Amino acid sequence: TGWRTYRRPDDKSGGHGVGWSPIIPYSFLVPQDFEEVPVSIADLGGTEIDLRFASSKEGRLFVIVAPVLRFADNLGDDATIQKIGPPEKVISAFGPEVIGENIEGKVLSMKTVEHDGRMYYQYELEPPHVLITATAAGNRLYLFSVTGSGMYWSSMEEALPGFKEDIRVFSCSLVLDLPGL
Repeated sequence: TGWRTYRRPDDKSGGHGVGWSPIIPYSFLVPQDFEEVPVSIADLGGTEIDLRFASSKEGRLFVIVAPVLRFADNLGDDATIQKIGPPEKVISAFGPEVIGENIEGKVLSMKTVEHDGRMYYQYELEPPHVLITATAAGNRLYLFSVTGSGMYWSSMEEALPGFKEDIRVFSCSLVLDLPGL
């Protein structure tokens, strides 16, 4: 599978409420055969899903852009993921929305990574192999989730020894395009 970089267009509408900071453009790597699919308020995650990609054979991904006010009302307009809380708090708040069920006992790993001065939380949840990256900027939390289909995941693990690391790079490739950083 080849990869391409997706960057959120500057002029893409957001529709996430009055008083919101503009959505900061973000970019990430996406497999060549993933196609962008329409977002519906009926989706798990509802109106907070900013975009979705999917492949019938490989899996799906989506980006949630949520208000930091879900965590606290005193974070201001320049929130960081650290101000929102520790990794456990963030995954406890959003994990159930991402996988559609309680996450208790399903988090296989979590770590923090810094990229260009911004902190990102990264998680791996048990099969069906959900990888999540989260960060915050402005008054929004940005959460990137990729789910590999069981059949695709299994076949790729056998065919390519570095597949899990490649997928982690893919899932951790969410980068906010912040001026001055």
